[in-house]
This record gives sequence, C-alpha cells and structure tokens, in this order.
Amino acid sequence: MRKSIQGIGALAALAVAFSAFAGTAFAGKDKMNFGKYQVGELRTGYTFSTPETRAIQDDDFENPAFLWVDVGEALWNKKEGKAGKSCASCHKNASASMRGVGARYPVFNKKLGKLQNLEQRINQERVEKMQAKPLKYESKELLGLTMFVRNQSKDMPINVSIDGPAAPFFEKGKKFYFQRRGQLDMACANCHVDNPGGMIRANLLSQGQSNGFPLYRLKWQKPGSLHRRFRGCNKQVRAKPYSYGADEYVNLELYVAWRGQGLPVETPAVRM
Repeated sequence: MRKSIQGIGALAALAVAFSAFAGTAFAGKDKMNFGKYQVGELRTGYTFSTPETRAIQDDDFENPAFLWVDVGEALWNKKEGKAGKSCASCHKNASASMRGVGARYPVFNKKLGKLQNLEQRINQERVEKMQAKPLKYESKELLGLTMFVRNQSKDMPINVSIDGPAAPFFEKGKKFYFQRRGQLDMACANCHVDNPGGMIRANLLSQGQSNGFPLYRLKWQKPGSLHRRFRGCNKQVRAKPYSYGADEYVNLELYVAWRGQGLPVETPAVRM
C-alpha cells in the first residue's frame, strides 16, 4: 500500500512537471487577442478551447446547451405547485427582471445565515412562492432553469460581493482553493494558478474560471453545474467529493467567481 501511494505521488509530480513544460509551449497563444474573453491577465476557458469548440459555442443554433435553455424558458412560464404560480407570475419578463442576477451569485442569504447559489435560490422560490417541489441538482429541469436565468446576464461582467456578511464565507472558499487534498495531495491552485495552459495527462488546464457555468461539456455530452465540476476535480486527485449544494462548494463557488471578477457571463458555454 505504501509503495502504491508513493507511486501515485510520483505520477502527480511528473504530471505537474509536464504541465509546466507544456505551459511554456502554449505561451504563444497568450499573445492572441481573445476580445471580451480576456480581461487583463484573466482568461475564460473559451481561450483555452480548440477553434472547433469555440465555433460550437459561438453559434446559438449549433450550441447544444440551448436545448436546456429552452427547457428553462418553458419552466419559467409553467405554473406549478399549490399556489398555482410560475416564475413569470412574480418576475414577469426574465430578460428584464433577471438581467444581472447571474453575474452576482452566490450571495449571502440573511434568512439562511450563509451563502446561497443560483440553483438554491431557484429552489427556495419554488418552495416558498410556488409551493412546488424543489428540483433535483443536475436534473434537466434545474440545469435548464439555472442556464435560462444566467443567460439573461450574458456578456455582463461577473460582479460578486465578498465583503460584509459574505466575507467569512469567502475566506472559507479561499482556504478550500489552496488546501491540498486527496491521495495526490493537490489543491485547486496547483492546476489553475500554477499551470494554466499546461497539460495534465490528456487534459489542457485553464484558469478554472466559472463564468460559463452551467455549461455544456463535450466529454459529458450534456450540461453540468459548477458543483459537478468541483466533484470531478476532487475525484481526480483521489479526494472524497462533497455533495451537490454543500456549503463547502458554495463557499468555493464565491471564491472562484471572485477570481474571475470582470470576465463576462458566458452561459451557456461549451468546453471539452
């Protein structure tokens, strides 16, 4: 067992070393002009994608994620629950009422005494205002509604609040981001701060920005939430993932959003 763990550690060190080498080879791409997808030193995952993947995202008719956005729009107008209400019953036209909402979540919820992300707020509204059942994380319905709402803020800059009551949760998210975990003894920062542009196994590392989520991942052949990506990363370093909607992930979500402050909302993005 001890030899096995040592072997895993050696593989991790080799992967990081190769990542640094590949990052040097990738450096020429830094000189490209990516327009709105690059703000100073900040770059969205779009800039690390292949031209073919970027082309899929650029065309709303080719972007398969819009099938889920359409699902979300239908649910926005669908009356459900004992109250006989829909999202539109209270919020009317989403293009006006939801403009900017997706750019500022997660936020501190005074009633809950902690952070709340967009998925959780949608479910809170369903339960309290519509008297309907909450939607399951990663379900087509919750992904669709979240993508529809966030799409109303497309191209608006990420603008989360990290002060006031949100401050201690931001610090928890930051601590999580830099904490090594799992058998590979790696932190989020090892990939997304130290080696963006490099390779780890067959994966090209980006800055790990969250501005495109929920997004369509070609590997998944469907959209997924940011928490699905967090869980996947935890599994890759051989760490036990937290559950969807866990406080740890919502705190991390705020920190990651802050890292990309100023980048445009890209939902629904397309990635490998």
